[in-house]
Amino acid sequence: MKSAVETLNPTRVRLNIEVPFEELKDSLDAAYKKINQQVTVKGFRKGKIPARVIDQRFGRGAVLEEAVNDALPKFYTEAVNEAEIDVLGQPEVDITELKDGETLNFTAEVDVRPTIEIPDYSGIEVEVDAVEVTDEDVDKSVEQLRERFASTSPVERAAEDGDVVTIDLEAKVDGEVLEDGVASGVSYTIGSGELLDGIDDAVKGLEAGGEATFTSELKGGSAAGKEAEVTVKVTQVAARELPALDDEFAQLASEFDTLDELKADSRKRLENMKQYDQATQAQERVLEKLLELVEVPVPEKLLEDEINTRKHNLEHHQLGQMGLDLEKYLEIQGKTAEEFDTETKDAAVKGIKTQFVLDELVKREKLNVNQEELTEHLMRRAASSGMSPDQFAQAVVEGGQVPLLVGEVARGKALAVVVEAATVKDTNGEVIDLDDDEDETAETVQAASEETQAEDKAEDKNEA
Repeated sequence: MKSAVETLNPTRVRLNIEVPFEELKDSLDAAYKKINQQVTVKGFRKGKIPARVIDQRFGRGAVLEEAVNDALPKFYTEAVNEAEIDVLGQPEVDITELKDGETLNFTAEVDVRPTIEIPDYSGIEVEVDAVEVTDEDVDKSVEQLRERFASTSPVERAAEDGDVVTIDLEAKVDGEVLEDGVASGVSYTIGSGELLDGIDDAVKGLEAGGEATFTSELKGGSAAGKEAEVTVKVTQVAARELPALDDEFAQLASEFDTLDELKADSRKRLENMKQYDQATQAQERVLEKLLELVEVPVPEKLLEDEINTRKHNLEHHQLGQMGLDLEKYLEIQGKTAEEFDTETKDAAVKGIKTQFVLDELVKREKLNVNQEELTEHLMRRAASSGMSPDQFAQAVVEGGQVPLLVGEVARGKALAVVVEAATVKDTNGEVIDLDDDEDETAETVQAASEETQAEDKAEDKNEA
């Protein structure tokens, strides 16, 4: 076999492959054997029909077609390996010449990972928010904790903001009560925004036994997205009572003896959270700067697949779980279809570029992922998915997604290398010394690419 590579553009090549006919022998033998098992010829036992009889009865062309279909993937793979190209997705194959007994010539056009030159990135500088925790931040945190320990007691008066009401609901669409539109004994805090739009205005001012009707768009259920006439009846009004803000509360709500100790701990927790946010912000901004430095051509077919994957996941998974369709989602977001398409394309381009650039850095820096790093990343991904580590690990293995997780960690380590070399200052002009955690950085990479699934799938399809 002989092959030559023709570069069509930075992300696509054409392989010209010539195969001497004698190299098709194994595939021809396999073709005769397969046809033997599929056909019956009077006077011959099944599987024992001579080749010349098959040629006469069914045509040599049928045998050649079967043999070529069997041989093409093997010769294509050999040509790819010989040329040492990194292909993406399935090739477009065209048989240019097939002469029985002489030669098989064919071409294969396929997308390839572009060659990327990583420039010096040590001069990258980014600015991030300063870590500042105010007394107001601490007071708000403590107040939220205080809200969790609030008690309620029934009152004989009209409902007000902040009260907890017990209500019965009945929803009608086009005058018909919905099967799943009736609920009794629902506890609702007025002003929380946790139920239907309009319910706050409907129940405020009602005493126990009071009833009101209002119109609202249903957020879920069998009539999600439709306008409904909702009748709400208040069966009880209860006032919320907050515990006194003192040492006794600190002992009730925490392991601390005094309110001052509780506030000091709240301040420390808020500082830790803001430091984490600061580190994430630094990683994201360093990544953006890095992508600006590198010229990355994006394969058209890969981009098209990635855009379609993102749209499919949004429409059929994320929005489906919320009872929304794309049209309603765009209405809520205040976006046009054109704006949505542009944003989706931009995100897909960024995701693909992120993977290409960081994968190149992984190779250049010779970064490896050990079992401990992979396990730690798996544990974090499991926690964020709501699954147990064992369940998540089983799903990853069964779905053949282990290489994807390895890639996430490796890219995270690559980005950590760039972050370490960059200068990061906060808005006060202070240089920030980030204690990089490659696994957390992997999550930043994952969010940036979120997740470039088309390429991950394409890498598994490097055979004809």
